Order: sequence, then C-alpha cells, then structure tokens
Amino acid sequence: MRWRGRRTSSNVEDRRGMRGGGGMRMGGRPAGVGCGGLVIALLAAYFLGVDPAAVLQIVSGLEQGGQVAAPQREVSTSTPNDELGQFAATVLADTEDTWNRVFAERGRRYQEPRLVLFSGAVASACGYNSAAVGPFYCPADSKVYLDLSFFDQLERRFGAPGDFAQAYVIAHEVGHHIQNQLGISEHVHRQRQMVSKAQGNQLSVKQELQADCLAGVWAYHAQRDRNLLEPGDLEEGLRAASAIGDDTLQKKAQGYTVPESWTHGSSEQRMTWFARGFQSGDIDVCDTFN
Repeated sequence: MRWRGRRTSSNVEDRRGMRGGGGMRMGGRPAGVGCGGLVIALLAAYFLGVDPAAVLQIVSGLEQGGQVAAPQREVSTSTPNDELGQFAATVLADTEDTWNRVFAERGRRYQEPRLVLFSGAVASACGYNSAAVGPFYCPADSKVYLDLSFFDQLERRFGAPGDFAQAYVIAHEVGHHIQNQLGISEHVHRQRQMVSKAQGNQLSVKQELQADCLAGVWAYHAQRDRNLLEPGDLEEGLRAASAIGDDTLQKKAQGYTVPESWTHGSSEQRMTWFARGFQSGDIDVCDTFN
C-alpha cells in the first residue's frame, strides 16, 4: 500500500500503556475465579483457540464485581508516533475520505467513528474485552477497538500477511459503523431477539458479509480516487478474508465445520462479498439481506 506520507486521522485514541485500556478494578475483594469461570476459560481455549489466561482475567473481574477504573494516564488523541499506529491512523483517514464522499453524494452526513488503540484489554460502552476477541466495533459509543498485536496474529496464526490485509481488518470494522449509521445494526439486533439461535446466527453472517462488502467499496474508492493500492494488495485482502472464514477457523480448531453455528460466514462467502464491493464501488451491491 502507498500509505506513507498521507493524511492521518485525528479520530484516534491511543490507550496503549493504560492499565486495562481504561480497565477494571476489583471492588475491594480479593480477585479469584470460580469453577464456572474456569470452565469458560477452558472451553474458549479448546474451541476458539483463545488464551485462557486472558479469559480468566475478564471472568475474574466480572465475578468480583469489577468496575471501570479511572485511566492511569491521559488518553492521547494525537497521531501515534510508532509505525503501526501511524498506519492505522492513515487507513482510518482514508476510510473517512471515502465515506464522507459517499454519504455526501446521497445527501447524508457521515459521522466519523473513533479508533481506540489498546493493549491487552479495554473497557468500552459494550463491556470489557480482552484482545483475545480480536478487533471489534461498539455501536454504543461508535468506536472501533484494535489491539495492534492482532496484525502479528493475522500473519503468523492466520497466514495473511501484508499491510493491505491489515487495512482490510480496519475497513471491515468501519463497515460496521456504516451499518450502525444506516440503522442496519439496530434492525438486525431487533430481529435476532425474535428468532431461534440458528436463525440469529444467519442474520449475524449476513451482517458480517455486508461489512466485508463495505470494506471492498472503500478499497475501490481508495484505489480509484487516491491510487492507494499496489500490485498484490487485492490478493492480500482476499487472503485475509479467507483466513478468518468460519469454516477455516472451525477446521483448524476442531477438524470439522458446523455451518449452523457460523456468525461471520465461510471463507468463500467473505472473499466473494469483499470482491463484489471492490469491483463495483457501489454501496447498493452490499445488500446481503436480500
């Protein structure tokens, strides 16, 4: 990607170095984990490949009545001075350029999300999360949360190296912000309350695939308008989409797939919808619900 020397976003909160990313404190009682918490940690480790220690940290906080603590230092809103932080801020800025224009063309105003960089764990309006859950978007505070160590996992654990693979991850989470602004997230949330778990999972898959398509729409405009992509970048994005498909992850974790439990879509589905968005650059082609 030709990202160096480009504009960086001012919508970045750098919480790295804060305890728990604004984290937890145990309300005066000694920290500990009950048998239920231990079972949760072991199940997460076995089926999801999640570090049980990270899960235990969260469960311990919940069982002990953990509360959000005051930050250990001021949150930095200036451009990060490390390369990965600058990269993330640059990609976010480029998504802003795309979506401000797309929304304006439709007579709407784009409300830019904030990107929170954290290390290890973080408190958000959607709860307290460990880095083990991966990058996520919280609709309650309109923020994307990212532990930059995930990029190393993307290469080493998932076999998807490259800066555009990393940019795809950020663009996908920004896609969820687009859904939130358009009212799609709230609609899906209401629908999931009225259907079975399997049907709810299908709705979740459609929502995730739409975010993949919206990431592709961003990539189309980033290339057409700003010549951001280099040869091989599209392949990096497709490889990343494939690497984190539900079928691929389940095969690695347990040797077989359970389609009715999928929440993000298969590798083929994720690649297909990302490519569809990239080929058209049109948000209207991303209607995964119909």
